Amino acid sequence: MAATSRTPLAEHEPPMGLRERKKLKTRIAIRRATYGLIAEQGYEATTIEQIAEAAEVSPSTVFRYFPTKEDIVLTDEYDPVMASVLRARPAGEPPLESIRFLMDQTMRTVMATGLDEMVQRTKLMVEVPAVRARMTETMSSTAKLFAEVLAERTGREPDDIEVRIFVAAVLGALREVTLYWGERGCRDDLLDLIHRALDGLTAGLRL
Repeated sequence: MAATSRTPLAEHEPPMGLRERKKLKTRIAIRRATYGLIAEQGYEATTIEQIAEAAEVSPSTVFRYFPTKEDIVLTDEYDPVMASVLRARPAGEPPLESIRFLMDQTMRTVMATGLDEMVQRTKLMVEVPAVRARMTETMSSTAKLFAEVLAERTGREPDDIEVRIFVAAVLGALREVTLYWGERGCRDDLLDLIHRALDGLTAGLRL
């Protein structure tokens, strides 16, 4: 889901022309139809044909936007905005602090505009092995984006081993936080869990 003009990430949204806005509207319609059907009848019972009918598009259109059903559940519009936020952080700011600021802004936006979808998505990650497996696969595109931005900020190459390890550690921590949150019924303060995870990366595992 895209940010709105009243959310912390709004100022970082890239400008969109008419074509891009139409595509975004279609993606959102497909995703909302999917979540609605899953809430009614469950994940396994929901088919691409049903999703297409509910979103008032053709099955081929669904596949054009989302290669798999898992992608409909997992894909959102935040990655480009998140990259913009990272690029805008002060040049001398430690990368982990930049990530902390980014996650703070992102989660406040999600809570304002798409919390119900995030709860449903997280529960599916916990309950459906195919969704959880696909989440791990799709994190590679986010990792690549983060690596590119952090390489720019640190004067390194995106495939620098230290950049790759840092990004992998951060995204791995965020993945585990998400699953932990979902396993506990999405009742905990997610932002607090994220801050605890980032604190853990800074301090290490103490004995």
